[in-house]
Amino acid sequence: MTSIPQFRNEPFADFTRPDVRARMERALADVESRLGAVHPLVIGGALVPTERTFASVDPALPSRVVGRFAEATPEHADRALEAAWEAFGSWRRTPAEERARILLRAAGLMRDRKFELASWMVFEVGKTWAEADGDVAEAIDFLEFYAREGIRWSEPRPQGPWPGEDNWVEYLPLGAGVAIPPWNFPLAIMVGMTMAPVAAGNTMVVKPAEQSPAVAWQAMSLFREAGLPDGVANLLTASDGAVVGRHLVQHPRTRFVNFTGSREVGLEIVREAGIPRPGQRWIKRVVAEMGGKDAILVDADADVAAAADGIVAAAFGFQGQKCSACSRVIAVDGVHDALLEEVRRRTEALTVGPPQDPGNRVGPLIDGQAEGKVLSYVEIGRGEGRLVTGGRRLEGEGHFVAPTVFADVAPDARLAQEEVFGPVVAFLRARDYEEAVVIFNGTVYGLTGSYYGQRHLGDAVRDLEVGNLYLNRKCTGALVGVQPFGGFNMSGTDAKAGGTEHLLQFLQAKSISRRHA
Repeated sequence: MTSIPQFRNEPFADFTRPDVRARMERALADVESRLGAVHPLVIGGALVPTERTFASVDPALPSRVVGRFAEATPEHADRALEAAWEAFGSWRRTPAEERARILLRAAGLMRDRKFELASWMVFEVGKTWAEADGDVAEAIDFLEFYAREGIRWSEPRPQGPWPGEDNWVEYLPLGAGVAIPPWNFPLAIMVGMTMAPVAAGNTMVVKPAEQSPAVAWQAMSLFREAGLPDGVANLLTASDGAVVGRHLVQHPRTRFVNFTGSREVGLEIVREAGIPRPGQRWIKRVVAEMGGKDAILVDADADVAAAADGIVAAAFGFQGQKCSACSRVIAVDGVHDALLEEVRRRTEALTVGPPQDPGNRVGPLIDGQAEGKVLSYVEIGRGEGRLVTGGRRLEGEGHFVAPTVFADVAPDARLAQEEVFGPVVAFLRARDYEEAVVIFNGTVYGLTGSYYGQRHLGDAVRDLEVGNLYLNRKCTGALVGVQPFGGFNMSGTDAKAGGTEHLLQFLQAKSISRRHA
């Protein structure tokens, strides 16, 4: 194929421009007119309806049905895996350049429909305009980046010289795998988790979160339109993801599992995947990203205003429903009180409401279960710290909780140790940088974190135990190809999505030696 230009990240939409704003408004109206349709499964290229369906609803208005989706069963999972293995025989032999061409075509289609795809996320998962646009941009980046990486890893790697021999390593795809993406980045993470293995020559069965099947369906339709052969990616939707997901994880023909979600589910997948089943020929690989308890450390010489801006953006962007969200602020004595006041003022200035309105900065939580969990942590926080602002459910049908700040939280408190996954941030006071580091590293997680300050910049690089560390900027918003994403410890397998080594998770190396005649 013709030379592919160097990778560049997709730019974000500028909604201050009237023409851009008008395009988004038209897309929202168009998507709203299409809500409520029934969608089948996709197995081996066939659209498979089921007698039972389930509804996806708008978390800002739960009485509004976004769509109805086919209810997959373990039998459907068996059929999908069979279709994936059937497609693998030819897909693995498809030249990497041809596979890349399909990914690039999909990226182009996604770019053309950016506002439509963003609108689906506004309705289905409650993303604000900016958050939804960023999600689409990241999905485009994954397609563009992994297309290029698939070509790069397809090339033989010469090894060290040896008299009378040629020696090289080739990287081969693993086979049929399973992707279990989350609802919080329903396009970007679903696309990345599916198409990274596909770019490397594997085939996939995708089981999206039950809260976001509409966005997954849109992505799958786009893949098919881009020319992805039948069976290379198969879609199973289910209201109880644990049933179909567990069956896929345990299945002897599943070669690998690519998972993003909670620590509890991730560890269960690791355990189940480690048990060989009758007929299984391999050790299953598991790629898992399992959340965090991310912290922003603010040192004595930090720019307090900049730190406050970063904290509020990282804590309350998408209602704190990001594994990278700032959940703890560790502030050194000299800046603690001033920083807390700046964060309080900025937090109380946030507008909360339906994300269809571009004036709202904070939208709803994903569902009633999430709302209940967040409010339970608010009650825990009332007993463990001092409520500074927020701490209440907002009126209306949607799952809205006010952005919440607690202070005087102890490092060993539940609010400082457990992942809330909502708009709640805990302030912890440290005597000095050294104590702040101990607090920062004092959880089982190690995903993202930030350091604001100057004096200990070099020390922070060495001392802070996270997979993604940011200096004098917020701890969310990793860019594909710029900040490879993945964490340490109980945050996952550190697979570094969007990085130059990521495709190795879905490849196996064959070392080849040829003796000269």
